[in-house]
Amino acid sequence: MREENVTFDRKSLKIVQGKNPGWEELAKDCVAFANARGGHIFIGIENDSDLPPVGQRIPESLPGKIQLRLSQLTVNTSILTSVVTSSNGGQYIDMTIQQSVSTIAGTTDGKYYIRIGDACTPLHPDQLLRLLNDKPAYNWEAKPTRVKREDYDANKFSRFVNDIRNSPRVSSFVKEKTDDEIIDYYLFADGDYLTNLGVLWVGRRTDRAKLKYAPAIQFLKYDERGERVNKLVWDDYSLNPKELIEEVWQNIPDWKEGIEVSDGIFRDFIPNYGERTIRELITNALVHRPYTTAGDVFINLYPDRLEIHNPGGFPVGVTPQNILHESKRRNELLCKVAYDLLLMEKEGSGYDVIYEDLIANGKPAPEPEERDDRVVVTVRRLIVKPEIVRLIKTVSEQYNLSRKEKISFGLIAQNQSLSAIQFSKMLNLKGLNPTRGWLDRLLSSNIILSQGRTRGTEYYVNPVIIRSSNYIKIPSLKTIEPYRLRELIYEDLRVYPNSSISEVSTRIGLEISRYKIREQLKLLIEQGRVISTGVRAATKYSCKK
Repeated sequence: MREENVTFDRKSLKIVQGKNPGWEELAKDCVAFANARGGHIFIGIENDSDLPPVGQRIPESLPGKIQLRLSQLTVNTSILTSVVTSSNGGQYIDMTIQQSVSTIAGTTDGKYYIRIGDACTPLHPDQLLRLLNDKPAYNWEAKPTRVKREDYDANKFSRFVNDIRNSPRVSSFVKEKTDDEIIDYYLFADGDYLTNLGVLWVGRRTDRAKLKYAPAIQFLKYDERGERVNKLVWDDYSLNPKELIEEVWQNIPDWKEGIEVSDGIFRDFIPNYGERTIRELITNALVHRPYTTAGDVFINLYPDRLEIHNPGGFPVGVTPQNILHESKRRNELLCKVAYDLLLMEKEGSGYDVIYEDLIANGKPAPEPEERDDRVVVTVRRLIVKPEIVRLIKTVSEQYNLSRKEKISFGLIAQNQSLSAIQFSKMLNLKGLNPTRGWLDRLLSSNIILSQGRTRGTEYYVNPVIIRSSNYIKIPSLKTIEPYRLRELIYEDLRVYPNSSISEVSTRIGLEISRYKIREQLKLLIEQGRVISTGVRAATKYSCKK
């Protein structure tokens, strides 16, 4: 079944018919779509189906009635309706909501919403202001300049057209176009003039320098005392985005540094900062930044970490918590060019690639952060557990893990065990079955095992998998069986009666979660072996005499 997402929703026909139609609710949804990326709402299909009821017919006057009523309830919202007959003969209404590019859509009672994932979320005043500031950035690319379309840089023009024709992501339909038609296809030109995007990519240096905020990059390296020891700058506007990415990778020698990790009789070289991570971070900084905001991209390298500073904030709807899942692009046309030239992942922000690369090399996940005037992404140099690298590599190759599965397996292996709550929190997973698609195959293949139920479910790597990969695992109480933990707690209380949970936790092992200890204490009380006195934080436990 097609899932509801940021550009798609389905509604029952009851929302526009009957004694109590939900016009206000539908208006809210249309406003949310318009303020995001636009989209489609299928009216006449229930939430648990992909098709309308067999034989369902849409009254001829209903599509026009919907458009009229919604025009009375919304502002700056463009809506088109059409009747579609599905494969089972039933009819439904395909309502197309166009993206509001230069204005903010709202309801006539003064409320504003935006589509995030599969939900329509109210816009708070600070988000409303940011969305208003972002609007000019969304149509910056296609604005024509005063540069004639024939006044391009011949070398950049030739390389771009050649790269497009050699890209496996570009269809033969596009590759067969003439050079000028390719330029028009990617909206590098508007009539007789190059657009801002055209100047940015194939324009001459002098014209690129005249763009209001052409991209510039600064690399700054600091020592242990926080003093700057190296600086490289690309700010003469002679390079287009692809060339900038290549220059950053090729001309900073620090990217070639790393450590060797033992792999049996062989040794694997693990760079401090991998090529995929660096390229993806710099590409993100260049293609997702607002080109109506001043500021350079800063690459700050410290002894223990790398920081990428990008001017401007996250697009409305994107947060440090949901960045792995939420896809919202300021520069659609620039993203398409970068995707077609193999510079980035189009779906999402590419952070899944960064997560996979870091976790597969035994490192912590990236740390995105939003500050007053910029977004900062921190990548740690430290390898959490070097011995885990071989385990992740072996299991990934043996079971052909997907990107999501590799991230999931790596997180659990790094932490030895994770509760369902901890796992969902790390990846910002929500919904009734949040781990679906992340852990399903790992569990069904017995790569990952679980114990407990619902919120108390604990995930850990199958010991058989660990032994077969020759991975030497350091013993930990995190995966202790429930009955053993219960006896350990009982023995502790026998020696130290009248103890709180925090005191028990300190003595038997801080790596064991308080939730597990509390569950086993509850069972011990039910069995009549332990008694409790006091309430809430003052509760004390003792063995029953």
